[in-house]
This record gives sequence, structure tokens and C-alpha cells, in this order.
Amino acid sequence: MKIEKLQTYKKILILGMGKEGVSAKRFIEINAPLAEIITADSKDGPTYLEKQNDVDLVVRSPGVRLELVTKESTSATNLFFANCPGKIIGVTGTKGKSTTASLIAAMIRQHIPDVRLVGNIGNPMLDELGSSTEKTVFVVELSSYQLADIRHSPHMAVVVNWYPEHRDFHGSFEAYKKAKQQILTFQNPTDYFIFDPDEEPSNWKQLTKAKTTPYVTDFPFDENKIKLLGAHNKKNIQGAVTVARLFGVPDDEIARALYSFQPLPHRLELVGTYKGIAFYDDAISTTPQSTIAALRTVKQVATIFLGGTDRGYQFESLVQSLKENNIQNIVLFPETGARIKQEIQKVGDYHPLILETKDMQVAVLFAFEKTPQGSVCLLSTASPSYSIWKNFEEKGTLFQQFVKSIGEQP
Repeated sequence: MKIEKLQTYKKILILGMGKEGVSAKRFIEINAPLAEIITADSKDGPTYLEKQNDVDLVVRSPGVRLELVTKESTSATNLFFANCPGKIIGVTGTKGKSTTASLIAAMIRQHIPDVRLVGNIGNPMLDELGSSTEKTVFVVELSSYQLADIRHSPHMAVVVNWYPEHRDFHGSFEAYKKAKQQILTFQNPTDYFIFDPDEEPSNWKQLTKAKTTPYVTDFPFDENKIKLLGAHNKKNIQGAVTVARLFGVPDDEIARALYSFQPLPHRLELVGTYKGIAFYDDAISTTPQSTIAALRTVKQVATIFLGGTDRGYQFESLVQSLKENNIQNIVLFPETGARIKQEIQKVGDYHPLILETKDMQVAVLFAFEKTPQGSVCLLSTASPSYSIWKNFEEKGTLFQQFVKSIGEQP
């Protein structure tokens, strides 16, 4: 929705007052100053949705499900896309989108002065719009929640991967996939769809009019100078290099950005070695596939923390990976911990020591007691965090705090 049309509405409701809702309110106050702005959030009580009855337009925040919106609506994401003067690189995927988006921004900044990293990564895109120009390049991390009702597509759409997730929000895994695919719907022949040829999104080429561009496969970089671990991160790098080259960034400038790039928090982050045990925080891994990738990357894992919100994932492949890697000790958190335990019990010749708890401090104490010196304790839960914690950041931060406080004790 263009600003000119936004200005025609007399009464506008911001539905959902998280970070993006607050940003949308600021944007509307500046650009539609004559409109009456009303806010509604689930924290306001069970009747908060009734505020829609008396407004002309609803601005939906990402965390509000589409079926709850009963009036004409737009979103912060749509407002941004409709009014952005510069180029937009949209990055989505089930796992790896934050790292890929951050890498893209770091690489292009070597060549273009005004590059801004916004969106689901934590920087509301509307806050950056007012000071942008035609020369601004936006790298926008996009969640399925933001894409569900998108009416625009980015100049470059990077889809890192797709795994079944977020069934609780979208209603089904298929609906989640369709939300992700929305990033391609409005592309034109001068746009680009960039994808990993080994992942599911490579099958989405027929959904777009854009130029279909697989990740580059050559890798003229010194892997010893790269701080990102694992084959999955090499894929993220290849995706970022693909975009950077399309923007004309030379490989020597790409390399400079890559070698100085620091891994994002809670993504196979080495917390430290305490009492002879290396502790890794991979709290971002909230699907079985991402935890399996972590086990392929970090060697000598003796203890792993698993479990969280039940979104209907299947854990057979994860348990097989646990057995193949000879994981000796397993902490299981609710809700999926019980299901993972059932899968372990089906394997006749695999009998790890199991602790079931919802207390991170108890879990870390168990790890210090049972993990042999010279091996690894890995937090990589293969399930979302919400059954116990606010988000994966809170889970990872608690893990790090207890590891350090207990580990530093005599």
C-alpha cells in the first residue's frame, strides 16, 4: 500500500504490538498524521480483536494469524515493499536465513555504501525507510509470518531451504510452504530467484517469472580463515556469494567480508571449555534436520540437550544420528522429549543415559557430571523453545549463563 493511499484512511488499527507493530505505529504517525491510530494486542484481553469493528484499515503484525483479521488490511512488510525506493534482497528459508542475510549484507557493503540489514533479524524495516534513497540496498530477512499475505516480491529472492515447520501458526505444513513460496509470486522477468540446487526450493522454479539462479559452486576462498562451521554454513556462504557477484562485488572484496564475519549468537557458538568439556550453544536448531546438521559438524559430542514445543516433527532420523554418533548422555525437555525417548526405546542396541527435566540448571549440572573430559556437550534441541522458554535466545542465554557459572566454580 502506497503512502498516498494510506493517507485516505481515517481510522487505522495496529493489530499486534510487538516490535513491528510499534514500528508501524511510528511510520503511520509520520506519514498519515491525520489518521486516528488505535492499537490492539492479545495482552489487552480476550476481546482485543473486536477493535477491528470500528476501523477502516487493519495493519497486521507478523504474529497475528491471517484468519483473525476481519477488515481490509495491510502489513508493515507490505507498506515497506510498496514504498521502498531502493533495491530489495529478500532472504527466507526454514534455517540459515539470518546467517545468509547477514553474510549478503557484509559482502555487498564492501562495494556499495548504503546497505541495510532489516526484517525478521530484529531491525524493523519501516524504521529504515524514511532515510533511504534509490541507491539504498535493503537485505530483508523474511519469515513465513511476514510472507503469508505479501503483495510484492523482492528484486532478488533467496530461498535457503524448506523443512516442515510452523504448523501451529499456518494450520498445516503445506500452508507453511505456500507462505514461503509467496516470496516469488510477484516477481518479474528482470528479477532473480536464487536457490540451493540440492534443497526443496529448487523445485519452485515454475512458480516465478524471475531468472532462476542456483548457488555458485566454485569456492575460491581459504576455508581455514572462515569462522563459520559446517557444511550447512558453506551452503549459506555460497548463497551469499551468488548474490554478491550479481551486485558486481569482486571476489577479493567478498573474501575480505567473509574472513572477518563473526558467527551469529546461538548458532554452533562455542561457549567455552570448562572442566575439560567443550560446550556449544546451537539454540537456533529447532528442527530435527538442523540438529542432525550440527551433529555432522561438531565431533566428539557425548551429551546433547533435546526437546521442546511439539510441532509434529518426526524424530526417527534424529535418533538414528544419535546412535551413529554414539551420544552417551541425553537431556530431554518437554514436550517432545517424551516422543524422542519413545523413539530411542525402539532401537534395541542403543541405551544412552537419559535425564528428563525442564530446568536448564539441572540439565547443565547433569552435563558437567556425565560428560567425559575431552568431549562436547551440545545444546541443539531439534524442537522450538516455547514449551519452557520465551524463544531460542532465552534458552541459549540460560544455557551459557549456567555453563559459565558452574564451570568457573572450583
